[in-house]
Amino acid sequence: MDLGAMLAGKRVLVTGASSGLGENFARLAAGCGARVVIAARRMARLEALADELAALGAPQVTVLEMDVASEPSIEAAYAAIDASGGLLDVVVNNAGVSVGAYALKMATADFDAQMAVNVRGAWLVAVHAARRWKEAGRGGSIVNIASIQGERVMAAITPYSMSKAAVVHMTKSLALEWARFGIRVNAIEPGYIGTEMTGDMWDKEHGQALIQRIPMGRLGRPEELNGLLLLMATEAGSWMTGACVPVDGGHLCSSL
Repeated sequence: MDLGAMLAGKRVLVTGASSGLGENFARLAAGCGARVVIAARRMARLEALADELAALGAPQVTVLEMDVASEPSIEAAYAAIDASGGLLDVVVNNAGVSVGAYALKMATADFDAQMAVNVRGAWLVAVHAARRWKEAGRGGSIVNIASIQGERVMAAITPYSMSKAAVVHMTKSLALEWARFGIRVNAIEPGYIGTEMTGDMWDKEHGQALIQRIPMGRLGRPEELNGLLLLMATEAGSWMTGACVPVDGGHLCSSL
C-alpha cells in the first residue's frame, strides 16, 4: 500500500508550517502530490517554503498568515481557504509554543501564551474545519500534534505538559463526538526531536542527559513521524480515530 499516493490530490492544511515539524509535514504533503495550505505568522518564511514546495511538484500551494492565538486570525484564514479552492481534506494541527521555567518563576503571561496557542488555538483550528465538513455532509481527518509530555511530566515545563495533556484528551473527546460525521481525529505524540523550537539545548549538559534517557539513545528526526502522519491522514487509517500514538524511541516505556 502506497500511503503517499493516497494523499495525492488531497487538500492539506498545516499550521505552524514556517519551521520545525510543520515545515517537515508540509514538505511531506507536497512531495505526495497534495494541494498544500501552509499557515503561520512568519510570512517571509512561508513564502520561501512555498517556492520549495512548488519545486517539489505540489499542484497547489496556498500561503496564509495565521496566528492561532487569535480567533479572528483563524476565521480570516479559513475564509481565505474557502475562497481559494474549497474544502480541506486533512488538517495537521501543529502550531505550538513552549516556555521553559520552574512553576514558581513562570510568568503568568507565558502560561497564558502556551494555553492560547497549544490548547485554545488547536481547538479552534479543529472546530472550524469540522463545522465545514459537517455542513458539507462529508468527513475529513484532523491530526493533532501532541507530545509525550501529555503522558508523562518533567520539571520546568509544567504549562507545556498541561497543554499537551489537554490536546490528548481533546483528541479523544472530539473523535467521540465527530465519528458519526465521518470526521476522524487522531494525535501524534512526538518524543524528543531536534528542531528549531528546541534550539541548541541538545548540545548542553542537561540536553545530553535527556538523550541518554531515551532507550534508543538518540534524538528523533522530523521525518520519522511521516509514516504515522500518512496513516492517520489517509484512508489507510479509515477505522482509526481517537488514537494518540507516541513516536519517541521508546521513551515512554523507559523505567522510572
